[in-house]
Formats: sequence, structure tokens, C-alpha cells
Amino acid sequence: MTTTVRVPEERSARVPAEQRGPGRDRDSVRLLVSCGTEVSHHAFVELPRRLRAGDLLIVNTSPTLAAAVDGRIGHARVVVHFSTRGDDGRWAVELRDPDGRGTTRARAGGPAGTEVRLAGDVRLVLEEPLTPYGSRLWWGRVSDPDVLGLLRRHGRPIRYSYTQRDQPLSVYQTVFALPSADGGGSAEMPSAARPFTARLVAELVSRGVQFAPITLHTGVASAEAHEPPYPERYEVPEASARLINAARAGEGRILAVGTTAVRAVESAVDAGGVVRARKGWTDLVVTPERGVRVVDGLLTGLHEPEASHLLMLEAIAGRAAIERSYGEALSGLYLWHEFGDVHLILPEEGPHAERCSSNYR
Repeated sequence: MTTTVRVPEERSARVPAEQRGPGRDRDSVRLLVSCGTEVSHHAFVELPRRLRAGDLLIVNTSPTLAAAVDGRIGHARVVVHFSTRGDDGRWAVELRDPDGRGTTRARAGGPAGTEVRLAGDVRLVLEEPLTPYGSRLWWGRVSDPDVLGLLRRHGRPIRYSYTQRDQPLSVYQTVFALPSADGGGSAEMPSAARPFTARLVAELVSRGVQFAPITLHTGVASAEAHEPPYPERYEVPEASARLINAARAGEGRILAVGTTAVRAVESAVDAGGVVRARKGWTDLVVTPERGVRVVDGLLTGLHEPEASHLLMLEAIAGRAAIERSYGEALSGLYLWHEFGDVHLILPEEGPHAERCSSNYR
């Protein structure tokens, strides 16, 4: 979505909701609800009353990795963001420069052959750009094949400049995160699910809302360039595929929690519109031209106006709806980014008066 609207710096969520005052929890964020161009404002704890029995939430179970590691190139300090593990054992990495405030700034990638010294006498050697058309992410080979062990011992969560301070890894794990069989995970938190608590999940289940777990390991996003997502590893299990198809056959709405869940499930639909159990790599980029075939709605964070994620939102809701909701979010002083407020996009259905209604009052 191309727009001249700018998000004021003070609208960035600098700390998690539970750290903003006594008695707060992760679910102490705001919820913007939109159905077409109809917008309403709520607390996130009201989510169960915005949904109804038979609705299905697709949730990403990928855990967040401590993907940022300090290193040196010669005498110069750098920070390595480990993005994605390739099938050949190499890792897609991004090199960043420390900015003196505990965060980092963009750095030119490469050249090939650059050697980065990491903790424990581990060496990372850059080999080639991840894609021919960009140089931010590079394929690199690490001298110790146990990179996940390196991250556990010496890594920390990736932190961007709009945040106030370092946070423990637990802050970046969602309630849906599960250990992966291979120990892998996401370089950045699947943040749309962050406001969920065990209490809220239990309430949703008690009201007849179902959950379909999928996994998509997110790579490093570009905070500066807002590039389209790179290929990412995903899995849609057989049980979840069945749940999704059953809900579609009934009257339930398929609602993805996060753009990662959309990317995974839309990568698993066949030519006949049936969701299949699949795993592997997806390079799918959801745009208004491509559209969506499975999801009816989306729960997501608030994205920068230049972010490629907004094309996915337009594919689901239409441009007019997204422009209206983002205007409301700005005027309503909502908070942006992974610790911020969230946006529930529901499908238009039935008479206007019933579009954003639920079965629960």
C-alpha cells in the first residue's frame, strides 16, 4: 500500500504491555476491529465476544530463537542476525552495525569471503547473497555445525531501535510456541499471537472457537527496506488441514493469527481449493492480484505504511478498508510493532447491522 501517511515515532510500543503498569498482562492491549470500512474499538480481552462458535483460528507454533549474536570482522564489532537455516547446512544471515544504544543499524552485506569471528572461536564465512537482486541477506557457513547451540549459549533476541531495552527471550515467545523437532524456530517472533494468554485461549475454547496449529519459521525482516518476505520453512499438519477443511464446509470463519499463518495455509491449498498437509519451503507472497483462497479474516499487528505485509491485508479486506482502519488506528493513538496493539479483520457478511456482530453479547 503506497501512502504518504507516516507513523509518528511516539506510536511505537517500546516495552511489552505487561511492563507498562501494575496489574497488566500480555492481553492488556487494544483491539481494532474492521469489517469492510466499518471500524470499532475494543480491548483485546473482548476478542472472545467478537468471535463465535465454529470460528477457527490458525496459529503459528514456531518458537522464537535468540538469533542475534555479537561478532567481529577484524577489529570492527558487528552483530549477526541468524535468519534461516538452509537445507545444505548454511544459514542466511544479516550483518548489522552496533549503534551504541543496544540496538543496530543497517550495514552493507558481503563481500563473499568475509569472515566473522563469533564467541567460542566459531567462524562465519559469507559465501553468496541469498538472492541475485538483494545484498542484505547472505548465505554463510559456520565452522561449528551446532548453530542452534551457539544461539542458546551466546544469542539474544533481535531488538530494533524503537524498543526501550533488551528483553529476555521469554518475552518473545507466544503462548502457542512449541519446541520444533529439529530445534529450529523463528528469527523474529510471530507477534500477532503475543497478546494471547492461557486464560484467554481457555475462554475462546469454552465458547466453541477452535484452533488449528501450523508452523512457519520466520526469517529476519527488513526494518529499513520493507522487502517482500524471503522463502521460509513451513508445515501444515494433517490434523490442521482437516480442521480447516471442515470449518470451511460448515459455517465457521477461517481466521489467521498473523501474516505467517496466512502464508503457510495459502501455500498448502491445492488447485481444487482443498487444504492439504504439506511441509517444505514457501516463497508465496500474497498480494491483491493473487488474492486469498482459504482465510476469511486476519488478526495482525499494525504495520508500517511501506511494509509488504499491507499487500496481504489488502488481499483479504480491500484497500479502502485497510486505509480506513489505519486512519482510525492513527487517530485513535494505537501502538505499532511487536509489543503494540492488534487489528482484527473480519469478513463482511449478511446485512450491514450484522457485519461485526458475534453470538455473544
